[in-house]
Amino acid sequence: MPERLRVLHWHGDTMDLPAGAKLLASCHRYPVQAFRVGGAAWGLQFHLEVDTGAVDAFAAAFPEEAASAPGLREAAPHELAALAPYRDRVLERFAALVANRAGHTAIRSFFTPMADAWEEPFAADGPAYDAAVARMGLGPGQRALDLGCGTGRALPALRAEVGAKGFVLGIDLTAAMLDAAARAERRSLAELLLADCHRLPLAPSTVDGIFSTGLLNHLPEPRTALREWARVTASGGTLLLFHPSGRAERAARHGRPLSPDDPLAEPNLRPALRAAGWHLADYEDAPHHFLARAVRAS
Repeated sequence: MPERLRVLHWHGDTMDLPAGAKLLASCHRYPVQAFRVGGAAWGLQFHLEVDTGAVDAFAAAFPEEAASAPGLREAAPHELAALAPYRDRVLERFAALVANRAGHTAIRSFFTPMADAWEEPFAADGPAYDAAVARMGLGPGQRALDLGCGTGRALPALRAEVGAKGFVLGIDLTAAMLDAAARAERRSLAELLLADCHRLPLAPSTVDGIFSTGLLNHLPEPRTALREWARVTASGGTLLLFHPSGRAERAARHGRPLSPDDPLAEPNLRPALRAAGWHLADYEDAPHHFLARAVRAS
């Protein structure tokens, strides 16, 4: 958007900036013209969406207000033609944002009601998580990231590996899962962050190791995710993909055959890792666990 833009105002009421909101646009009569709250809510006071038909409808419905702006209808085609490219750009970008987040909404809708009882069926898996984390080769003082950490079952093992001077970060897309992790007192072991694993809010080469349980094959863009994970991992760092069930066991449990398109199948995973900057060092698709260990290329 340009620094200044002529838009249609048709309102007598206004509001104060909501608490915590970011002001995006103002004018001399109405200081709050556009604002954002968080990352998912926008408010507009002016009418960015109008076309000439809408202006005619406004003028017909509110003739006294229209009379206070002489020449409004006559000027509308010219004014709206100048506004149209900015209107279309904003609305197209908003639609793309909504479409992008539709998957996030589905994920959160699925996991939120299960968060409180999420660990009950997996109570016996603790030793398997500990053994998998040990395969990462992390050392005291290093930085570990648990992607799709859920309620944080791997966080105690990651903290034990990096020690008191290390750093552990757990990232998940579902706030209810992170709340459950906090209630389990895992916030004392790691920082917990709500974020999308395709776009991590981390600088390049931030972490020494990434642990991820049962996440990659559920992502809409696994190759994009692998590249992003490589970006934030230091040279020689480790990526460990883990699940306490093997691929065949999980497929049978869900009543479906193994798919040749599964991103975790070795013929698919190995080239995807290589293209993203990883070297696949270990691949184990055993009856009762899945583990793939990759090393960040120099």
